[in-house]
Amino acid sequence: MNKQKKLLRQIIIAMLLGVMAGWGFNHYLDASQAKEVASYINIVIEVFLRLIKMIIAPLIFATIVTGLQTIGGSSSVGRITLKSMLWFIIAGLISLSIGMLLANLFQPGVGSHLIPPQQESINAGLKTGGFSLNNFITHIFPSSFMAAMANNEILQIVIFSLFFGSALSYFCRNQQKKSPIVTIIEDLSHIMFRITDYVMSLAPIAVFAALTSAITVQGLGLLYEYGKLMILFYFGLFILWCVLCSAGFLFLGKKLFSLLGLISEPVALAFATASSEAAYPKTMSALERFGIPKKISSFVLPLGYSFNLDGTMMYLSFATLFIAQVYQIELSITQQILIMLTLMVTSKGIAGVARASIVVLAATLAMFKLPEAGILLILPIDQFLDMGRTATNLAGNSIATAVIDKTEKKRENLKQI
Repeated sequence: MNKQKKLLRQIIIAMLLGVMAGWGFNHYLDASQAKEVASYINIVIEVFLRLIKMIIAPLIFATIVTGLQTIGGSSSVGRITLKSMLWFIIAGLISLSIGMLLANLFQPGVGSHLIPPQQESINAGLKTGGFSLNNFITHIFPSSFMAAMANNEILQIVIFSLFFGSALSYFCRNQQKKSPIVTIIEDLSHIMFRITDYVMSLAPIAVFAALTSAITVQGLGLLYEYGKLMILFYFGLFILWCVLCSAGFLFLGKKLFSLLGLISEPVALAFATASSEAAYPKTMSALERFGIPKKISSFVLPLGYSFNLDGTMMYLSFATLFIAQVYQIELSITQQILIMLTLMVTSKGIAGVARASIVVLAATLAMFKLPEAGILLILPIDQFLDMGRTATNLAGNSIATAVIDKTEKKRENLKQI
């Protein structure tokens, strides 16, 4: 526990030092020099995220397969999946609703009086053509396991791992003995967690680099200019945290506070790096210390990374209405509900995609004929918004995993009576 607290302290100190160093570079360097310095600092961030991505695919595969060996039959897998998806859908609808409610109530984009550009599409360096229901459904299923591993396609890895783990469980039951493959994969999971410890020791350096780079280019003044928007968005995240914690308290009781304490380190890491992948291994470790067996956490958590993006969905609904308000475009309640349902689909399976939320936002704007130029208004502060929504995604997935585990344990207790 002391080791975990030590790393958390190092991350907080790195965040403060990063802001100070970024302010110094931004203040004393001109714009071109600041961008050049930031480009060199970004090398540290890129190396760290590459090391994280190196871990994720084999770790998810190993933990899901070993988890399936202890879950039991296919009925258990189906039951846990159904519970998880039900929670994810309800949480997603609540997240979207909070974002839309705040945007309609406070109208942060009203008063800008910008004129919608004549240009149909604004080149923001984003690829939006692939986001459709057909592509989403077919993309879930891997055409090649090796390609899914190479591209860190989390959802595809989960699908293959489910097939592989289920088949391996069936084979072991028929043979009535433990297969050597199971031992190898269990050893693989232990090895990957050890590698994770090595990589996580670099987290404070990466956190320092991430904030230094962002502040060096954008400056602290950016936070003042977009203050209203950012404060309102983080107020929305606060409401969402309250809702998620209240729901968790109904199932977990006072144990919820223990869970929040255990995930404080991965939440801080996710917030500082704006990367869910960076915090995944530490989240798994925190849930294990909370008492959640790997058979649950290794199954529900990867699903949550693709289907339970609470903070991201609130951001998407909030940002969509903000852009409509900036360009004085009236959206009826019916249109807003349609946008909300569309975001429920297009936001799935985007974990691990660079600037994924912005990509989904651009696709949604194009779908509803809203000015894509609005993305350029949000891009300067997207890094700071991403920090909050990523931390919220992690907290939501942790609470969901704990709740699913609680319901499974309650079911097992009832069966024993």
